[in-house]
Amino acid sequence: MGVRFHAVTLNEAVDCAMNHIHMKKKGYIVTPNPEIVYLTLDDPAFRSLLNGAALVLPDGIGIIYAARVLGRALYGRVTGIDFANLLMHRMAQEHLRLFLLGSKPGVAELAAENLQKKHPGLIISGCHDGYFQDAQSAADAVNAAGGTDVMFVCLGAPKQEYFMAEWQDKLNATLLCGLGGSLDVFAGTVKRAPTILGKLGLEWLYRLYKEPWRFRRMLKLPLFLLLAVKERIHPQNREGDK
Repeated sequence: MGVRFHAVTLNEAVDCAMNHIHMKKKGYIVTPNPEIVYLTLDDPAFRSLLNGAALVLPDGIGIIYAARVLGRALYGRVTGIDFANLLMHRMAQEHLRLFLLGSKPGVAELAAENLQKKHPGLIISGCHDGYFQDAQSAADAVNAAGGTDVMFVCLGAPKQEYFMAEWQDKLNATLLCGLGGSLDVFAGTVKRAPTILGKLGLEWLYRLYKEPWRFRRMLKLPLFLLLAVKERIHPQNREGDK
């Protein structure tokens, strides 16, 4: 459907991220789920932005199902949370620096406290909430923190992706990672789905139970799969198709 996902395992994705850090090669990573891909159907600029990422990771069982329908090989889900946790584990071993951007005031700081306990050796270079009127203020906070190896940008889609694409070359940070609501999970203010549901690809069901207001948004999942079937029968010439 026009978005190019990278066929990588979790370990391969983190290896790629670490290579970017070691080479000081600027870039950004996105973790689209079906809702995010659905947004690109009416927004070609957003699709191009996703395809411009250093890594496009399949966060969502619907992406895997759609890939199978379309006859394209993906190894499996690489969720933003799992990617971030393994990346921080690797960063902590090298005492690398992480900046946290997003969520309500105070949440990033609470997440930072928890993450430093979980990953001793990880350096939190700074925090900034996501409730800013002017992106320049967030950029100033990042640059004032000194050199940052990785920045978690947790503003929700498509805001975080547009932010990363626009600001990546203006920030004193090597790698930007768009991670949606991950800071709330790291802070402990939102609970992640039980592991068994995650393995079964049913995290969406847990989120619906905890946040019933998401029901209308989650109706896009069956529509997304129907679009994949339609795409298989009548391929469209969108950017990213192979």
